[in-house]
Amino acid sequence: MSATSDLRDEVIELARELIRVDTSNPPGNESAAARHLGAFLADAGIEAELVGPDPDRLNLVARIEGRGEGPSLMLMAHTDVVPAPPEGWSTGPFDATVRDGRLIGRGATDMKNELAARAVAFAALARAGEQPSGDVFFVAESDEERNVSDVGMSWLARERPDLRCDYAINEGGGVLLELEGGAKVVTVSVGEKQVTGLRVRVFGTAGHASVPSAENAVGYAADAIRLLLDNQPPVTSTPAVERAMDALGAPPGPVEERIEWGRGRHPILAGMLPAMAAMTVTPTGTGTYEPSNVMPPYADVICDCRALPGQDEADVRAHVAATLGDRVAYELELLEPLAGGTESPIDTPLYEELERYVSDRVPGARLLPLVSTGFTDSHWIREAFGTVAYGFAPVIHGDPMAYLDAAHADDEAIELDDLAEMAEFHLRVLQAPPRIAAARS
Repeated sequence: MSATSDLRDEVIELARELIRVDTSNPPGNESAAARHLGAFLADAGIEAELVGPDPDRLNLVARIEGRGEGPSLMLMAHTDVVPAPPEGWSTGPFDATVRDGRLIGRGATDMKNELAARAVAFAALARAGEQPSGDVFFVAESDEERNVSDVGMSWLARERPDLRCDYAINEGGGVLLELEGGAKVVTVSVGEKQVTGLRVRVFGTAGHASVPSAENAVGYAADAIRLLLDNQPPVTSTPAVERAMDALGAPPGPVEERIEWGRGRHPILAGMLPAMAAMTVTPTGTGTYEPSNVMPPYADVICDCRALPGQDEADVRAHVAATLGDRVAYELELLEPLAGGTESPIDTPLYEELERYVSDRVPGARLLPLVSTGFTDSHWIREAFGTVAYGFAPVIHGDPMAYLDAAHADDEAIELDDLAEMAEFHLRVLQAPPRIAAARS
C-alpha cells in the first residue's frame, strides 16, 4: 500500500503551511494554527470549534458523527512547537523547505507532521461521505510542550466531557527498528512515565568573592550535579518492561541482564530501555541570584525528574537523599506534583489493527510496546475518560536515528515518504472501525 498522489500532495502542503505558522511555546499563539486547520476542514465540509480559556491559545475540536455501532476514536496532535533560534539551521526554521526528499522546519517531527497527517485523513473520511461506525474526533490542542498554562488538553479533559472516547491515537511511536540479528520491530507507545521538576537548593557560606572560601555554594552545587549524574537509580522490573523485553525476544533472566541484552539490539534502544525501566533525575540548570562579587549563601540545581508509574514523591526524595547524603547541605522542592504515569492495555481491537498494519507494511515485523520516557497529552484523556491511547505514526522509510534526533533540534526534518505514509495509515484506521467493532464484540 502506498499513499495516493492526492493524499501525498495534500499532507505535504498542509504540513508546510502549518510549519509556517510560528507557534513557538512560549508564547504559543496556537490560535493561528487552529484557525488555519479550521479553514482546511471547512473546505471538506467539516465544522470545527475553536475553544479554550485564552483567545490567543485556542484548541480545535471537530467531530464526524458515527452510526453508533462501533467504538469512538480520537485523533489528537498538539499545535505548539519548541522555540527555534535560527543559528545552526541551514534554512529558516519556519520556511518549511523541501529539499532532497525531506521537509525541513520546526515541527517537522514534533509534531506538525502528525498534525497534518491526522487532519488530512480526517478530511478525506468526510469527503468520502461514508459514515463511520463510531464517532471520530479530531483534536488539535495547545500548550503540550510546556503545559504550564492549563489551556490545552488538561483544560479540554476537564471542561469538555463530550470528548470522552474509547480510543485515541497520539504521538510517541511508529518507528521501524531493524535489530541486530535481522529482526524488525515497530515501536508503539502504550504509556508514559511520571514527570516533575526538582529544585535542589545547596547551601554554603556567604562572603565576599575576593576572599575565596571552600564553603562555596556554587562548588557544592557542582558536587551535587556530578553526584546526581553519576548515581542514577537502578533499573526496576515492571510488567511493562518485561513485556517489552519479551517482544524483543530477550532471553529469560534478571531484568538487568535482559535490558543489557536489549541495549545491544539497536542504538536507539541503548538509551531508551534503561530510561524506561528506572527513575531518572537529570540536572538541567543552575542559579545563584547574586552579583558576581558575592559568594552566595545558596545555589539552586534544577533537575528534570521522570518517575516510574507507581512511584511517588517519597521515592524521589529517597533517591536524592541516598545520592547526596550528608556530602552537601541541601533542601529539595518538587516544582510541581508528579503527573502522568498512565498506561493503556494492549489486548484491544485497536492494538490488533496496529499489528495488522505493521504486518502488511513491514512483513515479518512485530510491534514493540514501550512506556515512553517522555510525556504526552495522552495522560490527560486516560485519566479523565479511561481512553485507551496509543502513540503511533509510522516512520518506516527514513533513518529512525535521524528522525528521532531531529526533534527539537536544528534542521528538524521528516522524509516526505514517511509523511505520506502517516496520512495513509490514519485514513486506514479511520476506515477500519467495523473490523475493530467486530473484534470488540
